[in-house]
Amino acid sequence: MPKINRDGVEIYYEVHGSGPPLLLTHGYSSTSEMWNGQIAALSKHHKLVLWDMRGHGRSDYPDDASAYSEALTVADMAALLDEAGADSAIVGGLSLGGYMSLAFYRAHPERVRALLIIDTGPGFKKDDAREAWNKRAHDTGDRFEREGLAVLTSASRERSSVSHRDASGLARAARGMLTQRDARVIELLPHIKVPSLVVVGAEDAPFLAASDYMAAKKVVIPAAGHVVNIDQPRAFIDAVLPFLDSLPQNAIPERMVLS
Repeated sequence: MPKINRDGVEIYYEVHGSGPPLLLTHGYSSTSEMWNGQIAALSKHHKLVLWDMRGHGRSDYPDDASAYSEALTVADMAALLDEAGADSAIVGGLSLGGYMSLAFYRAHPERVRALLIIDTGPGFKKDDAREAWNKRAHDTGDRFEREGLAVLTSASRERSSVSHRDASGLARAARGMLTQRDARVIELLPHIKVPSLVVVGAEDAPFLAASDYMAAKKVVIPAAGHVVNIDQPRAFIDAVLPFLDSLPQNAIPERMVLS
């Protein structure tokens, strides 16, 4: 199993196909396996890089709470692109993975050819809304500590079948990676200048509303909830492939504006 060492933390990744690099990041408490149904289609013309975030799946679960953060996750993504020999890539993900993709653009805009944001919210401008989100994240971490991986058996379809060694990494990731500390990502939106596609499930009510805030090209997938690529895999690929195929070799900057 290929891994990169990030200051003693082993990060699992896999590479499929060849062509323009495409880095996809899974959602919180899921793993890279959530993309299994799309590997064949997405790797046909792209070098598809999948990975498990720290505390998840086949990556390490460091005991130190400070080893989990947005900044470290973004740095992991940059290291993965380095390992794949990619100066730049199409960067995307689902839910937390989409948020981290936006954070990656904020830190490394020169390394992003395009953005693929799936069932994702861009954060919160208001402190009270962010504090409510963070309380839920901490509550999630507490629940994983109390109940272990049994929490996932009542979760969404893609998470109920994923494989983690134990729940310790998920608890620490909830507090360190799922929480948000400021409004810098949502304030970034008017300044994004690469082609961007937002994909969201029509039944994913909270994130459907959040996606309305991002006036990039948007596709709403009918009869899909929070994990559109699993709920409606054919419709998901039908939405994403034309976007990927439309990207020029040197992507022309395009502004994502607030609606």
